[in-house]
Parts: sequence; structure tokens; C-alpha cells
Amino acid sequence: MRVLMLSWEYPPVVVGGLGRHVHALAVHLAAAGHDVVVIGRQPSGTDAETHPTTDRVVDGVRVLAVAEDPAHLEFERDLVAWTLAMGHAQLRAALTRLGDWRPDVVHAHDWLVAHAAITLADALGVPLVATVHATEAGRHAGWLSSPLSRQVHSVEWWLARRADAVITCSAAMRDEAVELFDVDPAKVRVLHNGITPQDWRVPARRVAATRERLAPDGAPLLLYFGRLEYEKGVQDLIAALPRIRRSHPGTRLAIAGTGTATDMLRETARRHRVLRSVAFLGHLPDGELPAAVAAADAVVLPSRYEPFGIVALEAAAAGAPLVTSTAGGLGELVEDGRTGLSFEPGDVTGIVRAVRTVLDDPAAAAERAGAARERLATDFDWARIAAATAQVYAAAPIGGPQELPRPKIPTGNVFGLE
Repeated sequence: MRVLMLSWEYPPVVVGGLGRHVHALAVHLAAAGHDVVVIGRQPSGTDAETHPTTDRVVDGVRVLAVAEDPAHLEFERDLVAWTLAMGHAQLRAALTRLGDWRPDVVHAHDWLVAHAAITLADALGVPLVATVHATEAGRHAGWLSSPLSRQVHSVEWWLARRADAVITCSAAMRDEAVELFDVDPAKVRVLHNGITPQDWRVPARRVAATRERLAPDGAPLLLYFGRLEYEKGVQDLIAALPRIRRSHPGTRLAIAGTGTATDMLRETARRHRVLRSVAFLGHLPDGELPAAVAAADAVVLPSRYEPFGIVALEAAAAGAPLVTSTAGGLGELVEDGRTGLSFEPGDVTGIVRAVRTVLDDPAAAAERAGAARERLATDFDWARIAAATAQVYAAAPIGGPQELPRPKIPTGNVFGLE
């Protein structure tokens, strides 16, 4: 099939797990013989002079990375306007650079590409498939209090309702999308994210060197890696650290990643008097991150909201013991007591208990880590996921253009929570 994907992040522009997901899916579809074109973007804050539109084939995938328009728009300050401008740039790239190439399906990844993807599917008369990677309501625990949140939610609703088929990365995300967007459950397919385990295998000497750098005194080492946002729950892990250190003196916490919660997390560490025991590593490049993950006594993922949790797969691939919340997809990925240890979202005492269990019995932790790694080859193989995605493409009907009203947005919590 000829597949046209649109995404607001694609390597080398990677913001979070979405970019890695789209890249792996595109590469494996291409390896299976499909003709794949991805329209992404250049880094935000650049322009057509410093970062012009590029058109190149990488790993068997044709990638159009569109330049930002001349308008002075900033992602952080003008999110909706910036997104519309990106959509216009992606649409122009499709119309002016693809020539006679015509897709059999348009695949939209998340709400930021909704306008361009819907327009292209309508104009070309092909099915529109949308992957819902997360929701605005989920990120804000069910509250859509700000104008921006309501705007984002309405675009998510539009994309999900217009799509001829919807993909979610977990059953929890499927249930959330069905409830929020009132879509027919029959048109939603759950396809987990995948992992390439060999990308996370690191020589023992590099792991040892990283361990020496992060915990030079041989003390226990905990690691969180991922985006630093409130919904990731890292503040709960920091709050648990003083109690963990009382039973396991010297325990250090390394935090790898960037995000809007960075300052809040530093203040949280200062308030709990563990700032010197917390290392904020910032963004670790792909060449360094696997060694840091493998060096940890436990990777702790304390998400309060998590559509899937691809970092859990990455930690398992690196052989690190997992301690995770049961939020969303994490509750499906980690089998408590068999492939890791779990706790309820926001449960600081649960974090303390689970981490202590890992540190008290390293042999049992290593056995769980081994079980988690073995599961990757069957349940989270990218080739199988790509084949299942192609089945969704082939079965998707052509719904054609639709004129939809604005969704009604509850004034209270959309999930009915207090």
C-alpha cells in the first residue's frame, strides 16, 4: 500500500514517545514492502533560511520535513496558531512535492496534524486513519478548564469522529477515546507500541562506567526517564525518596528528560531535603540513555496518567527492574509480581514499598526483569504491529468529507471525578 503519515514529531525532531513510535512503524511498514511517506517538520523556532524543507529517503521511508512559515509564532505561547501554521506547511508540502504519487490511506498521528490530514483525506478520497496517542482531558485528570484545553479537546474530538478507523496504543486509551469522543467502539483497534530490544543492549563496561558516574559510592541507584510533566508523577517519586533513603542509606535518584515541570521538580526535591541526592541529567542522547537505564537498580515510572508507557518497554529491553504505577497502559504492560512491581498512581507509600522490595531482593528483581525482557519478542514486536496496522489500513472504509458541529464540553470533570 501507499501510506501517507503526518506527524508533528519524527526523527531527528523527537519530543517524546510519539516520534519514536511513528519512526519505528514507518520503517517496519517500509521493510514489509509498503510505500511510506512521512510528512513531519523542522525544529520549532527555526525558519526556511536556517532549516529549509528537506525531502530525503531514510531507512526506506521518504521523509518530508517542512520548514516553519515566516510568521513569528511560538509553540509554547501560540500553540493553536503554531499548529495551524504547521498544518498549512505540511499541506503545501503534500500538494507541491508529491507530484503524481497518491496515497491509498492517510494516517494522522495525534491532534496537531488533524487539519492537514483531514483535508488531504477529503481531497484525495482515501480513508483516514487516526492514532490517538493521548488526550487533553487525560493529561489534565478530566478537567478542561482553560480555553486552550477546550480548543485542543475539540480538535481531538473532530479528528476521532472524522477518522474512518481509530488506533489506540492500549485498552485503557481505547476506553478513554470512546468515552470522550463518543466514537463507535467497533472502529477502534488496540495496537500496542513496539520495541527493538537490540537497540538497548549495552556492553557491560559502559554500564559499569555509567554506574560509577551516577552512583560513585556504590549506593542504590534509581532512574526515571521521560518527559518532565506533572502527569508523569515524578514529584511523587521525589516525595518517596527520603523514606527510601532511611531504609537504604545513600540511595540516589537520576532523572533524565526535559519538560515544563523541571523547576517544580527541583523545588520539590529542595522541599523534601533531597536535592543533593537527585541528579537532573536533562536530555540524554540515544548513545547514553541505554547505559543509564541498564545501570539502575530500578527504573521507576510513577505516572499519574499514561496512555501507553513506551519507556517501560525500553527499560525492559535494557534489563532494568521495573517499578511502575498502574496508570493507563502501564497497568497492561507490567504484570505485578511477574515482570515488575506496581502501585496505584499518586501513592507515595506504594512507591516506597515497591522500591524497598526491589532493593531488598536484587535476585528476585533480576528474575522479574528477565521475564519482562522475554515478553518483548512476542507481545511488542514491531513487525507484527506493522502488519496489524496494514490490516487496519486495508479494512478502513472511505467515509468522505463530513461537516461536524462543535462538541459540547462539560463544565465539570469529563470523567465524572471529584
